[in-house]
Amino acid sequence: MPDLVLHAVGLAKAFAAPAGPLPVLVDVSLEVYAGESVSIRGSSGSGKTTLLQLLGGLDQPDAGAVQVAGPRGLVEPRTCLGQGVGFVFQNYQLMPELTALENVALAARIAGVPSALASADARELLGLVGLGDRLAHLPASLSGGECQRVALARALINRPVVLLADEPTGNLDERTAEEVMQLLLAIVAARGLALVLVTHSREFAERTDRRLVLSGGVLSPA
Repeated sequence: MPDLVLHAVGLAKAFAAPAGPLPVLVDVSLEVYAGESVSIRGSSGSGKTTLLQLLGGLDQPDAGAVQVAGPRGLVEPRTCLGQGVGFVFQNYQLMPELTALENVALAARIAGVPSALASADARELLGLVGLGDRLAHLPASLSGGECQRVALARALINRPVVLLADEPTGNLDERTAEEVMQLLLAIVAARGLALVLVTHSREFAERTDRRLVLSGGVLSPA
C-alpha cells in the first residue's frame, strides 16, 4: 500500500464576524497517499482555500491537527514549510522584481540550498515546464500561462511529497488552462507526488483519482 503523506483529523476553523464567529470548516478529516490525486470542489467562499492553507501549514486550525510526510515520518507542516508541501496559487505569487530563474531558485535558497545548486535546480525545472528560453524574463514580460509554469517549477524545487494547487487555472483562458492542467497532472504522475487540487472545473476534477466536495464546512465524496 502507498505511504500516507498527508493526514488531517478533525479540522475546524471559524472567522470573526459582527454577529459572532463564522464557522468555515467543521470536523474536516482527510488522508492522502503517495501518488494519489485528490480534487476538492465547492462554491466560492466555501472554505477551499482556507483548507489548503491549513493542510500546508500557512494557517493554524482552531481544532484538529495536520501532519505531512517528512524525512523522519509524519510531522506538522509548519515545521517543514516549503519542503514537505509545495504550493501552486491561482495568482502565481511571483516576486515581480525577480526573473523566472530567480523566483524558482529563491524558494530553494530560503530552504538553505546553496546559491549555485539552487540556480542549477531552478534551470532544470524551468526546462521541464517548457520555459528553458525564459529564464531571464521578469513576470511582467511573461504570459499568465508562463507565470503559472514558473510557479509550478517553484513548487517542485524543494522536492515536496505533496502539491497543494489552489485554482491553478483560475486566471487562465480555456486553452492555456488545459495546457497547464495537463502539465501539472503529468509531472505529478511522473514523480509519484500526491496532489490536492482545488478547482471549480468539474472536468478537471474528474481527472483526479478521488473527488471531494466542500459544502457547509463539511468535506464529503463528490
